[in-house]
Amino acid sequence: QEQLTESGGGLVQTGGSLRLSCAASGRISSNNGMEWYRQAPGKQRELVATITSAGRTAYADFVKGRFTISRDNAKNTVYLQMNSLKPEDTAIYYCKGYLYGSDYWGQGTQVTVSS
Repeated sequence: QEQLTESGGGLVQTGGSLRLSCAASGRISSNNGMEWYRQAPGKQRELVATITSAGRTAYADFVKGRFTISRDNAKNTVYLQMNSLKPEDTAIYYCKGYLYGSDYWGQGTQVTVSS
């Protein structure tokens, strides 16, 4: 069964770091390209970072220079390394994968940055 499972969220102080993981299972492959999104309370879900099938990466302006997306295809897992965290980074973080034109989402992992 196709599934995405995020982990690694938690509570961190301003300036701290977290590394999120998104493990893909079933026929979803991290090699196909995946994305990280986030959704803060009362706000729309927004794209944070992308890694393509070719390994190219792209970031939203609000995380450039602080977050890094990467993957380990042997583990079928995508990561989001988050450094220099700010209170405005507080949100539920979701990974998104693709299979034959369909989108798959994980259940999300909560990141809370205290000031």
